[in-house]
Amino acid sequence: MIDTSAFQGKTAKYYTLGCKLNFSETSTFARTLQSMGVREAKKDEMADICLINTCSVTEVADHKCRQAINRMVRQNPGAFVIVTGCYAQLETEKVAKMIGVDLVLGSNEKADLIQYLSDAWNRVKGEDAGASVYHSVKTKDIKKFQPSCSKGNRTRYFLKVQDGCNYFCTYCTIPFARGFSRNPDIRSLVAQAEEAAAEGGKEIVLTGVNIGDFGTSTGEKFIDLVKALDQVSGIERFRISSLEPDLIDDELIEYCAVSRAFMPHFHIPLQSGSDEVLKLMHRRYDTALFAHKVKLIKKKIPNAFIGVDVMVGCRGETPEYFQNCYDFVSGLPITQLHVFPYSERPGTAALSIPYVVDDREKKRRAQALLRLSDQMTTDFYVAHIGTEAEVLFEKAVRGKAMHGFTKNYIRVELSPLQVREEYDNQIMKVRLMGFNFDKSALKVELL
Repeated sequence: MIDTSAFQGKTAKYYTLGCKLNFSETSTFARTLQSMGVREAKKDEMADICLINTCSVTEVADHKCRQAINRMVRQNPGAFVIVTGCYAQLETEKVAKMIGVDLVLGSNEKADLIQYLSDAWNRVKGEDAGASVYHSVKTKDIKKFQPSCSKGNRTRYFLKVQDGCNYFCTYCTIPFARGFSRNPDIRSLVAQAEEAAAEGGKEIVLTGVNIGDFGTSTGEKFIDLVKALDQVSGIERFRISSLEPDLIDDELIEYCAVSRAFMPHFHIPLQSGSDEVLKLMHRRYDTALFAHKVKLIKKKIPNAFIGVDVMVGCRGETPEYFQNCYDFVSGLPITQLHVFPYSERPGTAALSIPYVVDDREKKRRAQALLRLSDQMTTDFYVAHIGTEAEVLFEKAVRGKAMHGFTKNYIRVELSPLQVREEYDNQIMKVRLMGFNFDKSALKVELL
């Protein structure tokens, strides 16, 4: 039994880097601490507890983690500082040596954050005292699953359905940071979705590391999870954050086409449109399979939004291979590209590939794909101007425009003159008009 009396009336600040999964987990940490009597500190108020949930997907991410930790320590002198997440797992010693850090939790141990926090709370602080460190050294030792279904300050809820990955792509450190694929059972996830509905939630995003691999721990299938969640009364929208191409079976696409609540919105990591580069990456599909999935989605769900991850400048990507990638992507009915310059990660198999792309060329390739993405997104938005749609609106800052998303993830903007407080978290019918001033959304009129 954990004694929570010492935490009554304490304040906390949270900082999250990286993916939606991290944001979901941080929100769950915050809710747990709140149940112990810890309130979130105000913007200019110093906190008693600081929690930084880190990312380590790139070298830039590592740098941002160190900056965030130092900033938290500097702005909250005397606070108890907890660091968890991928960077804490992969670079434990570096984090533990940082001045002001009191507790470092790896990917397995963060599921028991409150126990570790309680145990370490009364430890004597001081620059030379060092941090309490708990982490699983080996990937195979990361076995725990931390449930998470929370919205934080967002309208949408984020439901963690899976964690870890068994793929070991040559450029990636995720399996080392989060362990092998694992998941809870369908019954428990449906219960969490029902709880979100009872709290007034209308949209849930399914998050995880490799969501399509759901069922590894329980012998269930992802399509069965989708069908079960589709029956949850009160939740009007489900979105799937990301699905590997080889794990999107045709049955799933066909089901989503007629689903009650799963939105016409897919996010699919391609990484490269060159078969040669895909082989170097140890990806489990080729461009023919990827093209089949995208075209099938568009055939079954013509208005679907399709977002695609592409990595540029990885080892082995010659100019010819990049051109093949560009040509392949430009020939598909994609809505938006998420472009990432390759970042060398210590301990990955990619370091053994001899051909290296310099930073200037990486930037040039990224800019070329981003320009292509802008045109694709613009064309998609333009095709919907003048049509009617249903939008889930999100809370607006007083005097500012209100934003929201259509079923197929078109961002919309409601004029400040039309905004009403009661529109927050409501699904409303609108007509899509022209672009707003910076072309980040379509203006709408209420119907």
